[in-house]
Amino acid sequence: MGILEGKRILVTGVLTDASIAFHVARVAQEEGATVVLTGFGRMSLVERIAKRLPTTAPVLELDVTDGGHLASLAERAAAHVDRLDGVVHAIGFAPQTALGGNFLDTPWEDVATAVHVSAYSLKSLVTAAMPLMGRGGSVVGLDFDASVAWPGYDWMGVAKAGLESCARYLARDLGPKGIRVNLVAAGPLRTMAAKSIPGFERFEEVWNGRAPLGWDITDPGPAARACVALMSGWFPATTGEIVHVDGGVHAVGG
Repeated sequence: MGILEGKRILVTGVLTDASIAFHVARVAQEEGATVVLTGFGRMSLVERIAKRLPTTAPVLELDVTDGGHLASLAERAAAHVDRLDGVVHAIGFAPQTALGGNFLDTPWEDVATAVHVSAYSLKSLVTAAMPLMGRGGSVVGLDFDASVAWPGYDWMGVAKAGLESCARYLARDLGPKGIRVNLVAAGPLRTMAAKSIPGFERFEEVWNGRAPLGWDITDPGPAARACVALMSGWFPATTGEIVHVDGGVHAVGG
């Protein structure tokens, strides 16, 4: 019996089979969960990717900046599952003007987009899913350590700091409802999101030189397994936490 046996999990942000979200969905199914995916934009691509999972998962369209999509999410998900025990937030976006060393010149409109999609959307997603989480459950978001300023990450780093703070406030407010909220701060991985970050290869250099455990930039598996563990019953008293899955880089100096 897997650690998610009988659980219903909503996984957002699946675009390719290299994404962390895809591997979370895969491991969750292998551990016994029923999975529903959401996607935005290239829905036909998400539907093709869903067929690469051990069991083909239903796909719902979800733009986290669209009030109509959010308002109808629970009803649409209920067509496939009778409840949600876990929700995975794997959504992030920043316009190119907000990345790559343009920090001082990024216009507010682009900063606002990055914060809305990458941070505020955690609250939006959770409140949209809550009608199906009456029995409590676990929310897990994907993070990238926002305690320092990274080369080229710029306003996405600010958005991730907002995501971390948002998770703590959600943990405070949703704890009485039995809902845990945690983040997994993964090391850099070669995903579609990474390709949009100018100078991403500099992250590779940092991890190659500093990770005590080493780091495989092509393997989303460790981060995916951490997400699944946090959605299981093995962390019943953990909320508001950031679990680093980065080979240990966060713990050592330069």
